[in-house]
Amino acid sequence: MAVDARSGPERDEQSEGPAEPAASAGPEERPAEDDSQVVQVRKQRSFWKELPLLVGIALVLALLIKTFLVQAFSIPSESMQDTLQRGDRVLVDKLTPWFGGEPERGEVVVFHDPGGWLDGEPTPEPNAVQQFLSFIGLMPSSEEKDLIKRTIAVGGDTVECKAGGPVKVNGKALEEPYIYPGNTPCDDMPFGPLKVPEGRIWVMGDHRQSSLDSRYNQSGPYAGFVPVDKVVGRAVVVAWPIGRWSTLPAPDTASGR
Repeated sequence: MAVDARSGPERDEQSEGPAEPAASAGPEERPAEDDSQVVQVRKQRSFWKELPLLVGIALVLALLIKTFLVQAFSIPSESMQDTLQRGDRVLVDKLTPWFGGEPERGEVVVFHDPGGWLDGEPTPEPNAVQQFLSFIGLMPSSEEKDLIKRTIAVGGDTVECKAGGPVKVNGKALEEPYIYPGNTPCDDMPFGPLKVPEGRIWVMGDHRQSSLDSRYNQSGPYAGFVPVDKVVGRAVVVAWPIGRWSTLPAPDTASGR
């Protein structure tokens, strides 16, 4: 028998035959950093797609808040000094009236002009941005003719004030620490006694000698009394300027109440 005389290693190389190609490594995998970049791009695209929806939701919420909860109003005059200054922004609670709540003595309220109270007062012309912000409740409306005064008497009360004397409700003198320094309770326009009809309120400004309030509108519609359904809501907070931030609690104005 013939014997292959070649050495072992050489024989092994020949016997193994041609080498098989290496297994394919498959498609090349992208580096991890590429994956993160793709995720970031997708997130950015998703954000821009969702932005209009987010803005829409924010506008709807702002309108709902303005309509049912809270609205900002601007103080246009000095009639409520020193409690409120011209240019102050107050937030008004609009929720309570929706549940049948009515103004109480001592509360500062915003109400629509009952008729003729603001005749001759100029109405500023807002720009487009101001109109939009007013529409969604982020700025006070400059077109609505609203007033802000303090509730002195409510339906069923008898209110009066004689020259040199205090305001009286149901025969009791009011303690009025909010009256503007140097002012008298009513010397410029004494009145009464008057019976406040049900569903109406009698209002006066804190700056008595600079307030065309219920006293000065007795010859107009409602004889100076403000219908409760004209009340927008109670002013609860001075929100602007920041340095004047404060709440507007209702004082216990009637002594002995």
